[in-house]
Formats: sequence, C-alpha cells, structure tokens
Amino acid sequence: MKHRINIRGVMIPNDYKWYYDFFGEDSTCPADVQKIMDAFADGDEIEVYVNSPGGVIDVGSEIYTLLRSRKDNVKIYITGEACSAASIAAMASYCEMSPTALMMVHCVSSGAKGNHNDMEHMAEVLRTADKALCTAYTEKTGMSEEDALKMMEHETWLTAAQAKEKGLIDAIMFEESQPEIPLVAGPIFALPDKNQIENIGFSDINLEKVKRMLKQAEEPENSGDAAFLMQLNLNLLKLKGEKRA
Repeated sequence: MKHRINIRGVMIPNDYKWYYDFFGEDSTCPADVQKIMDAFADGDEIEVYVNSPGGVIDVGSEIYTLLRSRKDNVKIYITGEACSAASIAAMASYCEMSPTALMMVHCVSSGAKGNHNDMEHMAEVLRTADKALCTAYTEKTGMSEEDALKMMEHETWLTAAQAKEKGLIDAIMFEESQPEIPLVAGPIFALPDKNQIENIGFSDINLEKVKRMLKQAEEPENSGDAAFLMQLNLNLLKLKGEKRA
C-alpha cells in the first residue's frame, strides 16, 4: 500500500496548526507526518511531495527524523521548492526533484534581543544549530562539514541539476536513464541489446543450442536445424543492415 505525505507551506509546530487551518493557509506540522507513519505497515511505501519555503528548524529536524526512520520505504519528490527546513526534511531518504524546482540551504536565523552578552550567546547557539543541521547534508552527500557549512553560509540556491551534482538529490524527475555504452578500441559500433538479440531468434533455448553447435562445430542434425540456422543468419544480416543505416 502507498501512503502520501504532503509537505506544503510553512513548517510549523503542532500547536500552531489550527491557526493556519482556520485561515486556509498551507502548512505542515510533525503531527501531519506522524499520522501517516502510524498507519504504516510492513511492505507499505511512503511518497513525500515537498513544496515548502521552510519554517521552524526543530520541526524540520523532527520530520527528517520521522522519515529517516523508514528510509528504505520512503521516496521524496521536490515539486516546487525545498527551502531551509524543508531541504533538511528532503535529505531523509531517496529524493527526486522536478527540473523546474528549486532548493535553498542557509544558516539558522533568530530574532534575538538584548545586550551584547545576549547577542554573543545567541551567535554561539546559532553556530551550534548550523553544525547540527548540516549533518543532514553531509550524511546525504558525503561532503565535508566545512563544505556543507560554507554552502549554508552563502544561502545557496540550487537548480535540480546543481542539487544532483552535489548529491543532495538522487535523480531529476522525468529524466530517462541512458544505457551504458561500453568503451571500445576500434571502429565505432554498438552492441545489440537484449531485444535485438531476441528478435534475431535467440530465445533462451535456441541460444544454448546455437552456442553448443558453434563450440563443437556441429553440422545441423536435420533439415529443420539447417533451416533454423539459415533464418538466424538472415535475421543477423538484416540487423547489421539496420545498424549501418
């Protein structure tokens, strides 16, 4: 069974949810995610769709932790934006990003007030919070803490391609994977794929028979085998002609 979680709008504490719901504003709180997680059963899958400007850092951390606890069963899709705390949540598991979406990472901020001692203390608190949160990026990408913090300090905005290059996402949505092309020394050519081989007539049974005949240099045992080999040769010649074209 598939479950869907929408991380939309501001990420807020549970006790603010009623306020946003009352005014019809998109928002996500940990209880929204926990409700889906509580319905999870073995073998179920969870798809998470993210379009959020971020929000409160401890909410981002809690949602990240909830999703990370089911990492093997969770797939995350960034459809609009994953900024600030939302980018932290997106690091929890396998993640794809729409080619038109954006990700933004930055340092934690505060509206602290007080004297110089209060400001110096808050600066240290913020630096500690940055180090804690950057763990989500380093564990996802393998980048160093220094590089992750530098990325946060510059308030980095990333396209899907840039996020993939840094390892922040695993794939770009709608991109078709290209078959791996083997390196060769000699004239340019392409090895036939499995479908082409089957079209020639090499089913699993026939393939073993042909391999044996070639290895042992056997002559066809009867007219049926002779006709079979002749047809394979014709199909192979046809394939070569198509590849030259």
